[in-house]
Amino acid sequence: MASQAFYLLVSIIVLLSAIVVSGSGSVGINYGRVANNLPSPEKVVELLKSQGINKVKLYDTDATVLTALADSGITVVVALPNELLSSTAADQSFADNWVEANITKFYPKTKIEAIAVGNEVFVDPANTTKYLVPAMKNIHASLVKSKLDSAIKISSPIAFSALKTSYPSSAGSFKPELIEPVIKPMLDFLKQTGSYLMVNAYPFFAYSANSDQISLDYALFKDNPGVVDSGNGLKYSSLLEAQIDAVFAAMSAIKYDDVKMVVTETGWPSMGDEDEIGASEPNAASYNGNLVRKVLTGNGTPLRPQDPLNVYLFALFNENKKPGPTSERNYGLFYPNEQKVYNIPLTKEEAKTGQSTPVNSNTSQVPVAGEVSKAKVGQTWCVANGKADEKKLQAALDYACGEGKADCSPIQPGATCYNPNTLEAHASYAFNSYYQKNTRATGTCEFGGAAYVVSQRPTYGSCEFPTGH
Repeated sequence: MASQAFYLLVSIIVLLSAIVVSGSGSVGINYGRVANNLPSPEKVVELLKSQGINKVKLYDTDATVLTALADSGITVVVALPNELLSSTAADQSFADNWVEANITKFYPKTKIEAIAVGNEVFVDPANTTKYLVPAMKNIHASLVKSKLDSAIKISSPIAFSALKTSYPSSAGSFKPELIEPVIKPMLDFLKQTGSYLMVNAYPFFAYSANSDQISLDYALFKDNPGVVDSGNGLKYSSLLEAQIDAVFAAMSAIKYDDVKMVVTETGWPSMGDEDEIGASEPNAASYNGNLVRKVLTGNGTPLRPQDPLNVYLFALFNENKKPGPTSERNYGLFYPNEQKVYNIPLTKEEAKTGQSTPVNSNTSQVPVAGEVSKAKVGQTWCVANGKADEKKLQAALDYACGEGKADCSPIQPGATCYNPNTLEAHASYAFNSYYQKNTRATGTCEFGGAAYVVSQRPTYGSCEFPTGH
């Protein structure tokens, strides 16, 4: 009876909480720059504004980026990199100088709202965990001196792997070896300064590793039967919400129920290696599009229905210099030429009506002129960056057709791929020939930033680009 009464009480509380009308959450985006073919920061700011994106998270404090963001109305989260943690923790004057050079120099023209001190420090191979909280405290002390401590929050993004247990969500717990040395001191600091916990969570990783046990619809926010938490009876209809509540449960288990949370990274790759199950353009469009609708229409998670979700999508662009599996270079919502990889809503108005679609939808733009045909999983092509300097494109084309030994006979006058007779079209064909000839190896579709990889076969008129053998 006591057990039944408990579940009845939980059900009533959840029902009453759900009735409370909460405001919608916010959607921002991570602007990573591990690439050599991205548009200028000024053009990026124009792109963000044109898409209605008013929150951006950076991985450093690059002066050209922060200057470009000045007076844009876009709020910014900046970062102090992991490699500076030890110096920042050891020396208050180092922290003071860093804040002076990277924060006060740009604020308030650039609307810096938070500093991410380090990134996923617990999994940093350099073992910088012990420096984290002292560094956070020193940066905060520097903000106090500059009278910016009430305007700018300090936190640190933790990877979801900081949890020892995440299923069911109600059993969420942090890894024991992290709790006393760093988790509790960090949460104490966040409480004292009125800040929030930053969490990076990727349902893609969980699904890809356990696709025989996890429903794809559940991972993508699609209609599904849901999963009932055996510990508290709450029903989950998406994996991300279950992951978020596992972190809340882990905080609750060590008596930190009142710390807020922001998901500082989440996303889904549009392309991956053959063993990266679920990495595809349609799945990426579904995950990010459905997540944005969930966030912007209000309501939180089953455990915290009154708390709106606040998330930063990863990432703005495909980044061609990121190491690791193919997926790492294909999380972007946009190609480097600023065209969409797929169509999703990014504002509340779009979220009410728009559908999430891959770029091979009849209504969407494609990465290069012409039509596209569906590719098999893992197939990729190389195309010219139409925004690259013409001299750079011409030099790269000359190299590909000359020393690079690409097959450029189809783009000679009168040949099948001569038309359209444009530098971009000819360079795209030559770059792709070189790329396929070199078995699509990493680094063979760069040409100094004049090219990038796409996951749909480009075509120009009757000229269809070949694949590798």
